[in-house]
Amino acid sequence: MMKTMRLLGIALLAMGMMSFMPDDDHQGCCGKCKQTASRLVEEGGTGPYKAIMKEEATLEAHTIFVPQDLSKFDQKHPLPVLVWGNGACNNSPFEHYKFLNEIASYGFMVVATGYIPMTDDHYDGPMSTTQQQIESMDWAEQQNADPTSPYYQKLDVKNIAAAGMSCGGLQTLYNCADPRIKTIMICNSGLFNQQNAHTAVGGMPMPPKEKLSEIHSPVIYILGGKPDIAYENGMDDFHRINHVPACAANLPVGHGGTYAQPHGGEFAVVALAWLQWQLKGDSQAAKMFKGKDCLLSKREGWTIEKNKRFNTMK
Repeated sequence: MMKTMRLLGIALLAMGMMSFMPDDDHQGCCGKCKQTASRLVEEGGTGPYKAIMKEEATLEAHTIFVPQDLSKFDQKHPLPVLVWGNGACNNSPFEHYKFLNEIASYGFMVVATGYIPMTDDHYDGPMSTTQQQIESMDWAEQQNADPTSPYYQKLDVKNIAAAGMSCGGLQTLYNCADPRIKTIMICNSGLFNQQNAHTAVGGMPMPPKEKLSEIHSPVIYILGGKPDIAYENGMDDFHRINHVPACAANLPVGHGGTYAQPHGGEFAVVALAWLQWQLKGDSQAAKMFKGKDCLLSKREGWTIEKNKRFNTMK
């Protein structure tokens, strides 16, 4: 009996270590290291670089999605960075972790606002802030430059995307002028105008429509079609943007998108193609969007609109 209980205890300890591992980024800290959690999502995603969702002790209130094997990345083959803001300004990516993990599995680092979702329970806590996306970019730059970091010279901080869903999209637009941003993805979101501002949830950032003029990089709106409560706002934004390349992609699934579907569903397919084109210069991925008969227009249910500057992109 005692032997059985001892074996059970060892097994439980091993299981706990899988999801609550000491942060080995800070060796030699005399036992004072903060322990950090991690979680394997959908066997690491469908991409060639199996990903992990994890905390980092050096970045409070954020969740990292990154390939498990960093040895495949270096200065010649670095990881572009996506900074993400969550729907409802939640301070956890609990609704989007499958979508974000899938992106990371194709060779990206994703730095999401908020605490790691170790279960599928709904987040119930304070709202996130716009500043957390700035913190994400600052941290990525610091890690890439720090010889003691596991990410040292493995991050492509010249290719950073900012993105978010719903309230997270508003946070992204609030931060759109940051010169480090190479491209923007606005998902199920768009700026409110004077006529409908009263419908916004309290605490959400509320930049005026004039904020759109501060966008300095290509932008894609990924929306849930007319059933999406953010459709009108997002399409109005798109039609106002004429100074940078912009497109609006719609799949009529409503405001919730496909983030919770296996591997993030169709929204992950489109977002990943955009990031591979914009941050990695992937000419095959560009075919999803470029040309009159682009691949996206042939995917079931999708429609795409592009502004006049869109075709200037290579």
